[in-house]
Amino acid sequence: MKPNRWAAPVAAALLALAVPVPANAAESLVPKGFAPASTSWTGPERGFVLGFSPCGKPGRCASLLSTNDGGKRWKQVGAPPISLPDNHNQVRLTVIDEHDVFLSDGTRLLSSRDGGRKWSRVRLAGVQEPFYISKIAESGPRVFAMVTGFGMPSRTTLYAGLAGSRSLLPVPGFTVIGATTYGDIAVSGGVQVSMGSDHRVQKYWTSSDGSTFASASPPCPADTSASLSGIRQGQVLALCSGGPGSPQPGSTVRRLWRAPKLGGKFTGTAQAPTLGINQGFSAASPTAATVAAEGGGTGFLHRTTDAGATWTTTVLSGRGVCLNDLDFPAEHVGVVVDGLPDADGGSAVYRTIDGGGTWSELTFE
Repeated sequence: MKPNRWAAPVAAALLALAVPVPANAAESLVPKGFAPASTSWTGPERGFVLGFSPCGKPGRCASLLSTNDGGKRWKQVGAPPISLPDNHNQVRLTVIDEHDVFLSDGTRLLSSRDGGRKWSRVRLAGVQEPFYISKIAESGPRVFAMVTGFGMPSRTTLYAGLAGSRSLLPVPGFTVIGATTYGDIAVSGGVQVSMGSDHRVQKYWTSSDGSTFASASPPCPADTSASLSGIRQGQVLALCSGGPGSPQPGSTVRRLWRAPKLGGKFTGTAQAPTLGINQGFSAASPTAATVAAEGGGTGFLHRTTDAGATWTTTVLSGRGVCLNDLDFPAEHVGVVVDGLPDADGGSAVYRTIDGGGTWSELTFE
């Protein structure tokens, strides 16, 4: 057979015209049917979203996406080895920086030291089941986990360990016991730890470095529980709430309390709207804060811009499952996750660029 003398030049020309495709191009695409589960942002434009998409067995596979432009464009940076739990717990993402990332489904804790590409299990030494990991945070060289055990009685304990360690240990003295126990930790601008039981006992500690803690007067009255936010321009803000379902089902009595400095005395403000059960709390500035709440199948975002004197309410959607990961990585930029990937109404990430006045749903393309 006579060789085709045009074959090589034509092939070379076609190769020259071809668009170069990076070796990891397939990994950079957003999976089809991606549904967000959790989001964590390290700045107003830099964000990460963990989500799930159909993949056969086990049904939905996890993907970690990142954006550098506030959610206009996304790329996949990893496929964490975690599944949606059968009990519909949120699979929560916590991004510390470009290297340190954490994931938890409430009972398993995974960490990555390379931005979400490789993962390892982090164990809680001596923890007794059943339990729930409600918060992960990192300050300086230490990682913290707030863990509540659902035994009789209930026990909430603060765990800690060095960043990168495969095991976290209970912090001596940081435990509360009761019929119902809870706790929160905030690390922006200084470390705060709040723990309480039965809306009667409340403990509060502060630290400038995450290593040495001092006991301080609790931010909230004894008959309420505290949700903490980061320190904003020296001001410390906390949301103080009564038990859920009071004064009526689907409502919560809540007020914003503020201190002039870390470890300072807190004073309360006017009562916030009572609609919904608390789902999240975040302060954007010393005078602006938002509460995420859900009630009657509706999601609410209650917002104040005058340090709690007056409030406005945004009805976010009718998904009516939960509002998670409310956070303001900058004064005017905030995010929140509405719903769950396996819920009937699905899930979405909303973002605001005007301090919470208006919210827009992000698309994943």
